[in-house]
Amino acid sequence: MTTASEQNQNPYDICTWRPISECADCSLKIRLKCRFKKEDLLHFMAMFWGFAIPAIIGVIRAGYGWWLLGWFAFAMFFFNVWESCILCSHCPYYAEKGSTLHCIANYGSVKPWKYRPGPMSRAEKAQLWIGFVILTGFPFPFLLLGRQWALAFIALWGLILFFWTLNKYTCSQCVNFSCPLNRVPKEVVDAYLQRNPTMSKAWEASGWQPELPPPHPEVKGK
Repeated sequence: MTTASEQNQNPYDICTWRPISECADCSLKIRLKCRFKKEDLLHFMAMFWGFAIPAIIGVIRAGYGWWLLGWFAFAMFFFNVWESCILCSHCPYYAEKGSTLHCIANYGSVKPWKYRPGPMSRAEKAQLWIGFVILTGFPFPFLLLGRQWALAFIALWGLILFFWTLNKYTCSQCVNFSCPLNRVPKEVVDAYLQRNPTMSKAWEASGWQPELPPPHPEVKGK
């Protein structure tokens, strides 16, 4: 049973933030990363730093180290303001009451926006791609100008591995369903939305049409 304290921390009644005891009979727990796990966050961070560390070293060796301050400033703006608005505010993890995000990717980011249970718009998805290009592409001009070919290649390979791993192991199970990288099957999305009326109502108002359950098979011999 949900206590008053737990309900106050979960004002939108999102199942991700309900007591974990309610997950016992839920088949989605093996299909979705719908509960925060430290190992998921560490995996995400390790893969990202596999790209960022050689990029940082290369930019410094190229003689453009001060430009990293601009990269850092943009990253802070992107994760805490821009991406927080266009992507994170639609995520069930964002529905938790409080000013700090506790999720498997942007853990620790501030939450300046109100939770929006509906899906992302096309404009928001376009902005997200633009943000990704700026964030991940920032160091490469400096690496090339400084002739840091090897580190540029390592950083590029790390970036490819990051997105490949993200797509295979995280995006295929992520509960931020409207993200353009999300790969969760529609029937799983429908099942999660059925458990979360606040989200379901907002998604259907945006045009989402849940698939009807399959008809009951006929019983032979009748």
